[in-house]
Amino acid sequence: MTEAIDVDLCVIGAGAGGLSVAAGASQMGASVVLFERGAMGGDCLNVGCVPSKALLAAAHAAHGADVAGRFGLDMTVAPTDWRRVREHVRGVIAAIAPVDSVERYEGFGVRVIPAHARFTGPRTLEGGGVTVRARFVAIATGSTPSVPPLPGLDGVAYLTNETVFDLDERPSHLLVLGGGAIGCELAQAHARLGCRVTLVEAARLLGPEDPEAADVVRLSLRRDGIDVREGVSAVSVGRSGDGIALTVNGADGAETLTGSHLLVATGRRVSFEGLDLDRAGIATDERGRLVLDARLRTSNRRVFAVGDAAGGPQFTHVAGAHAGVVIKNTLFRWPARADNAGVPRVTFTAPELAQVGPTEAELRSAGTAFGVLRWPYAENDRAQAERSVDGFAKVLVAPNGRILGATVVGDAAGELISVWALAIAQRLKVGALAGLVVPYPTRAEIIKRVASSWYVPKLFGDRTRALVRFLMRFA
Repeated sequence: MTEAIDVDLCVIGAGAGGLSVAAGASQMGASVVLFERGAMGGDCLNVGCVPSKALLAAAHAAHGADVAGRFGLDMTVAPTDWRRVREHVRGVIAAIAPVDSVERYEGFGVRVIPAHARFTGPRTLEGGGVTVRARFVAIATGSTPSVPPLPGLDGVAYLTNETVFDLDERPSHLLVLGGGAIGCELAQAHARLGCRVTLVEAARLLGPEDPEAADVVRLSLRRDGIDVREGVSAVSVGRSGDGIALTVNGADGAETLTGSHLLVATGRRVSFEGLDLDRAGIATDERGRLVLDARLRTSNRRVFAVGDAAGGPQFTHVAGAHAGVVIKNTLFRWPARADNAGVPRVTFTAPELAQVGPTEAELRSAGTAFGVLRWPYAENDRAQAERSVDGFAKVLVAPNGRILGATVVGDAAGELISVWALAIAQRLKVGALAGLVVPYPTRAEIIKRVASSWYVPKLFGDRTRALVRFLMRFA
């Protein structure tokens, strides 16, 4: 028999956004049901952020031995035991998994149903032999790899970010299709772990990012031995012995690249197949995306969407921010709105590339007046001490000194960008950061230095010099 229960909030999907909504609402006193048909923790924990960063950590450790000579050291790394690397990745996932486990959420008071859910009405859902009647619903179903309709692709065993971490053996030659963040990160990780890597990108590497910053990453990838092919389109895929044959077309015509494995990293897509949205009166647009208002409400005002399901930036930290918006709207009737203006993003290559706010190109396209402040890593003492001087910080500033956007490319860029994200969110001017007292020697000095450069033309100009000479007469 089907069990029927009434709850305040029903959450579909136990990824970053769904878990944040469920935990927050339950701990604040709401009754919550959570449907998850797969693994708790969603993509981020199991096949995304966590395993990719764990693999990158192993890769950077191996690379450290390769470049130890710059510190006056001689070091070698034994040929990579791929199974041990894979176990390291799985160990990291296992260490974090209890935080996202069924047991923990049941401890919060959440009813977890390990099943697919579908709507049967505006506020009713069914799954796993349970019918749920909810005051509010949050759709947090995430996204899946977007696979292009490439001729022959369905006839080969290709990899995505959901399967690449399960390889038993190290790829001898990995072909990577897609030069976005995922493609660049995984290409570099495999190259530093001893794989031959060819990366194919139809347009420009890290296309949405600041071109100067992307140049720094491109140089690093090529130093790692990656064959970076830009402006090259994939035409077809086929078998080549025990491997893969990828035919591409670029400025020099058609060419066939052969490798042992093919990783498809051409973005992610959102799908609501099987949810029966029409039964709940939930509208989608011509591309199949949910039609949402600024409060993340669907056309059914009792149903919200968070994270990738909301159709915006596909980041775990955005999903977390969305959770706060949904909780405010549902539990407290507070008309909170989602705002992506100050959301930072990071590509976790070495060096990292981080961005918050608009880029130069975006500001110019909008006709916005701005100035550019820069500071190179090479003029940071900590970077020099660690022989890691590639990169820079670039800050875009309005004529009144307000910070509009920032790009950082270099070691720990993902950590430094948070300060600029705060500055943009709080509408701070450069003076607030120029006055910071930061510990020495740290890369955080770059924040202070680049902000202080706003004042250099005035502080060291002729008028200041004349004023000082005049005041010194009376000293």
